[in-house]
Amino acid sequence: MKFPAVATIIVGAAIALMIGLGIWQLQRKGEKEALLAQYAAAADLPPVSWQATLPPGDPMLYRRSSVNCIGVTDWQTISGRSAQGEAGFMQIAECRTGGAEGPGAAVAVGWTARPDHPQWTGGVVNGMIAPFGDRIKLVSDGAIPGTKTLARPSPKDIPNNHLSYAIQWFLFALIAAVIFVLAVRRKQRDARPHGGAAR
Repeated sequence: MKFPAVATIIVGAAIALMIGLGIWQLQRKGEKEALLAQYAAAADLPPVSWQATLPPGDPMLYRRSSVNCIGVTDWQTISGRSAQGEAGFMQIAECRTGGAEGPGAAVAVGWTARPDHPQWTGGVVNGMIAPFGDRIKLVSDGAIPGTKTLARPSPKDIPNNHLSYAIQWFLFALIAAVIFVLAVRRKQRDARPHGGAAR
C-alpha cells in the first residue's frame, strides 16, 4: 500500500502532536501527584500567617492559619457539607482585616441547612487555608452560633484527571492513524481498474 506524501505528512504531524500532548499530560500527572502529597502533609506543619492571596499551587494551601475578622462586609453562600457529611450550605464571611494581615479575608465560618446568613459580626477564627476559586478562604475549625462545623478541607477534593486526558490523546492518535490507513486503502482499492466483462 502506497501512502500519499502530502496527506501522510499532515496526518503524521497531527498524530505526533496528539502523542506529544498525551506525554505532556503524563508529566503533569506526576507533578500534580507530588503537589497533592505536599498538600496532604501540610496540615501537620506549623501554622502560617494569613495572606489575602496565594498563587496557584502555593504550598501554603491546607496549612493552618488564623484571621482576625474586625468586621463582616458581605456574605457568600455556596454548597457545602458539614463535618457529619450533611449536604447544605457553606457560609462565607467577607471580612475586613487590619495590620499585616492584608486587605481582607474570606472566612468559612460554618454550615447551615438553609442559605440564610448567620448573625455574626467578626472575631478571631482559627482554621485551614483552602482554595476558593481564584482566591483562598480560611475554613474555621469550629462553628459560630447558629451553624455547624464544616467538613475539613482535603486535597483529595482537588481533581487529578491528567491520566484520563493522556489516555484520550493516545486514543485520538490511534483512531486518526486507523482512519487514515483505511481511507488510503479504500481510495487505492477504488482506483484499481476493474476487469472487463466476460465474453
